[in-house]
Amino acid sequence: MEIDFSAITEYQRYKLMASLIVPRPIALVTTLGPDGTANAAPFSMFNMLGEEPPIVMISVNRLGDGSLKDTAANIVRTQEFVVHLSDEAMAEKMHRCGERLPPDMSELAHVGLTAAPCTDVAPPRIAEAPVAFECRLWETLETESRQIFIGRVLRLHARDGLIDTERWRVRLQDYFPVGRFGASFYVTTRDRFSLEKDAGVVTASTAIDEM
Repeated sequence: MEIDFSAITEYQRYKLMASLIVPRPIALVTTLGPDGTANAAPFSMFNMLGEEPPIVMISVNRLGDGSLKDTAANIVRTQEFVVHLSDEAMAEKMHRCGERLPPDMSELAHVGLTAAPCTDVAPPRIAEAPVAFECRLWETLETESRQIFIGRVLRLHARDGLIDTERWRVRLQDYFPVGRFGASFYVTTRDRFSLEKDAGVVTASTAIDEM
């Protein structure tokens, strides 16, 4: 099968790409509204782009009338945002943060997540999240349908015990983020395996657990 992307609609391209390029990590992004309301929204068009400088990317689609979503408008105005990775324990609340609420209503309060202060940026982080990256806007790319924000990571917050700072290793055996699959489906990250030649028999604890 071969499909000419110039011959199909924007919606058809989205459905194909979003269902084939999977699983995708999910950024649960917090920003501050003009009245100080803490906004939170999940975005699966997200990833790490590099470590020097340490940068991440989130892609936020425009609304049907071309206006900006609250997250995008807040980033444009304040130049700051916080990216969280959601694990299984908070997956449902992360998903509910995608519901459309008025700009003056916080998704965090709506779904029962706890706002905690950041160190270098004004938007709050989410206390329940296993990982939070404080970001300052580095660069913005714009397309007809999206704004793509590249943020420089200023500071990392991680759940106690998740990172071994003597060896700079993440204890992956204690880290179970969720990813976005096609349509409205999510996946867990529990099924792990190694392809290293000397990996031997895969057990409950393998080399991947101490990357």
